[in-house]
Order: sequence, then C-alpha cells, then structure tokens
Amino acid sequence: MTRNIAEQSNIADKNVTDAKAENTKQRSSVDLPVSARSLNDPTLSSDAFAQVKPRPSDPAVRMAVKYYFEDPDMDFFFVVALGWGAEGGLSVGQAFHVASKIIDGDAASWVDAFTQYGDQLNVQADIWQARGWKRQSAEMRFNAFASYRSAWQFAPAGDAFLNIYAKERSAFALAICELGFPATFFDIPYKGKSLPGVFFKNSNTHAPVVLLIGGADTGFEDTFLTVGRGLFERGYSVAMVDLPGQGITMADGLYWEAEAEKPIAAVVDVLIDRFAAKPGRIALMGCSLGGYFVTRAAGHEPRFGAVIASTPFPQPGQLFAAQAAKVAAPEAKPSTATRRNHEVLFWKAGASNTQEFLSRTAAMYADPSMVTVPFLSIVGSGESPFMIAQAKEWAATIRSARSDLVSLDASTGADGHVQVNNRRRLVQEVSGWLGEVFAN
Repeated sequence: MTRNIAEQSNIADKNVTDAKAENTKQRSSVDLPVSARSLNDPTLSSDAFAQVKPRPSDPAVRMAVKYYFEDPDMDFFFVVALGWGAEGGLSVGQAFHVASKIIDGDAASWVDAFTQYGDQLNVQADIWQARGWKRQSAEMRFNAFASYRSAWQFAPAGDAFLNIYAKERSAFALAICELGFPATFFDIPYKGKSLPGVFFKNSNTHAPVVLLIGGADTGFEDTFLTVGRGLFERGYSVAMVDLPGQGITMADGLYWEAEAEKPIAAVVDVLIDRFAAKPGRIALMGCSLGGYFVTRAAGHEPRFGAVIASTPFPQPGQLFAAQAAKVAAPEAKPSTATRRNHEVLFWKAGASNTQEFLSRTAAMYADPSMVTVPFLSIVGSGESPFMIAQAKEWAATIRSARSDLVSLDASTGADGHVQVNNRRRLVQEVSGWLGEVFAN
C-alpha cells in the first residue's frame, strides 16, 4: 500500500525528538557530526569541515556528495543558500552561522533560524538607512531577503509559509529599489487571477529578453539570485515570473499545469505589449521543474528565438513516481524537512494525497518531435539518473537544427542540480550560448 508522506508524521516526529535529545547530549563531543554542532566548537579540527562525501543512490538525488547536513534535502538547500552569496545573498560566514543553529533534518529549527536571522538583518538595514548609509542598508536588506527565502523552504503549507514569503517579497522589492536596479514589477492576467513578475530593462534597447522560469521550489524573486542578476549584468533584459503553482500562486487557487505553454504564452503577450520585447529576440529559460515547463512551451510557442533548460525534464512524473515509492517503503524514515517539503509540493500541484499528486504529474509530457527552436540542455553529473537520462534523450531527439548538450562533471564544481554548487558556471554557459544564437 502506498503511504502518504504526511501519514508518516509519527515516525518523523520521533526521529526529530531523538535527534534533538542527542544533539543536546553530545553537543560538545568530538564524535558528533559537524552538521549538528556549532562552528564555534573549539574541538573541531580544520579537517572536520572537509567531510564532503558521496551520497548513497537515490532516484531524487540532486548532488553527488554531502556538503554539510546528513539530511539530503536540507543539505541541498543549504548549498543553494551558499551559492546565492556571490549574487548578493548570504555570505559564507552568515550562512554557516545560521546553519550552526539548525538541527540536522529538523524543519522547525531551519525555519526559525533563517527567519530570525532575516529579521536581524532587516533591523540592521533600517539602522543603517537611518544613518544615511544607503548602499550598505540596501545590501543588508538584500541579505535579509535571501535569509527569508531560505526560511520558507521547510515551512508548513498554509499561513506559516505565506507569512514568511510575505517578508521575503517585501525585502526583495525594497532592496531592488534601494539598489537602483531598473526594475518594473507587473502582473499577468490569467484565468481571472494574476501571475506576478518583474522586468529588468537593460540600457541597450536592442538587448534580447530572457524570460526565466523557476522550478518546484522557487518564486520569481530567487531566480534573480540563481541566474537573473548574472544575465542582466551580461547585457540582457530579464523577466522573471511565477507560473501557476510557483511562489504563492497556489494560495490563489493556481496550481502546476501540464499545458505550461498556456501561462507562458500569456507572459509573452505582456512582454511584447508592455515591454516591447520582439518575437524571435526572446529567450526562454527554465530551471529544475522549470525544465519541464520550458520543454513543453518550446514545442507550442513560436515567439522564442532560443530555449535553455537546466535540466530538460520532459517527463517529470517518472521521477516523482520513483521518489514516492522510496518514501513509501516500510523502512523509510523521512525527516520533517523532507516531509514538509513534499507537503508543500502537494499544495503547489493542487493535490491532497500521493496518488492525486502522481496522477497530476503523470500528465506532464513534452514531445521532442515538436521542438525546432535552438535549444541548450544543461545537466550535472551529480543529478538524478532520471534527469540525466531525460536530458540526454531530449537533446538527441528534438528536431532543432541547433541542439547543444552541456554536461558538467565534478571538476567544474557545477555538477549539482541546476549547478547549485557553481551558479556562476551556469550563467557563463547560458550567456555564452545566447551570445552565439543572437549574434546576427
């Protein structure tokens, strides 16, 4: 019998209770894993921070190695936070400070640590702003935004999630204004409701527009940290939007759609009508589950001059089914971090249980025979074998005259999912390829 992830709460809660007791009991022990101890612990040797080790086989693996936390979901999103530092997110020191307050696998400690730190940074930004330190306060506000963004990753679905997200969205909008970016926030009418977004206009009026679509665990704001800022600084106008089921659109009754080309077409309409984007000079890029949304749109929307996916994901239902089977196994002991993450994904998909979630995602399919637009496929060697296989097959079977596949191994430092461990390499690959495509 398939078990709903939420049905395993008693097992997960017991694991967290045991972890808390063990964490308190052994906090000063040299035998305790680094991920559960304060970085200020004087018993740690310099080698203790080099415990990067291979992760066991998992259908949903997103990184080949463990960096800090034993819990794979928590470890991945901690590396996400680290990777955003170069684009104005938390610094290495800030991120590790927050991590020292977190119990491995415990969702509540993660949410509390990042939320409280975001509050602290916001107060500091206000203090500096009152002193007239405009640039410094804006940068600190941007740090606060990044901390709030990490905080909601393991927040429970519902009001708690929405409240933290409201802090993130407010800090982002204010910081972007204070930093002086040429940004216009806008809404896309869709099904009687709206999809939020922001447009960064490059000073070069002939610059191509890159439309960025995030994945299952994103809102449009954090795509600025992932790749948006890097592309804008390399000469592109950049639009970032939430499709149904992204950001907090699910609170308005909008959920992931198999026919992703429909909301994407609505976005393109607005880009052309309001921001003077030119058909054929618009690039579409999707990250993670966004790799499904853009592979689907690539076969239906003719106004794109180029499409990029990290990673192409034309049949996400395969991975979701394998992951559900693993979590439902009798021996499975999902952490509260994993459990909450999955519950929020159910919310975004508009599903109330595992079977409904799998039914909805099984309908997601992008036909490679319909794609003729120039397409860049990017995949890391540390990703799920499902994603690696789909990316390679996609690149080989689409009908595009130009289909390029970039496979990044561990030596690049960018072998993680969506190049989580080296975002700069992602920006470099994308901007270089787009420069070639739009050269004429």
